[in-house]
Amino acid sequence: MDGRMDESTAACLFCKIVEKEIPAEIVRESDTALAFRDINPQAPTHVLVVPKEHHPNAAELAAASPALLADVVALAAEVAAEEGIDEAGYRIVFNTGAQAGQTVFHVHAHLLGGRALQWPPG
Repeated sequence: MDGRMDESTAACLFCKIVEKEIPAEIVRESDTALAFRDINPQAPTHVLVVPKEHHPNAAELAAASPALLADVVALAAEVAAEEGIDEAGYRIVFNTGAQAGQTVFHVHAHLLGGRALQWPPG
């Protein structure tokens, strides 16, 4: 994948956010990934971190580009530090597939923190 939009990604919500066609509250950006606030936060800090290239889920991203997956996790850690939740703790969640709760099929990490998180998650 070269990050360009084609027919299969043209309708992707997160591709449109990456391309700045749809507004989002962007909190951090790198050459390869974008972090923005979730519109339906589940914790005081709830930021989505997406690769700029379109990959449907975490498993496919890991198979196609382990380095890009590492970039996504590294950007999530940077955001956690900027949000002041790195020392207290935070969670990074990748939902893969509809049964896991994935609703946008562009891989994204949920960075959650700012309160005590329960286990199991649900």
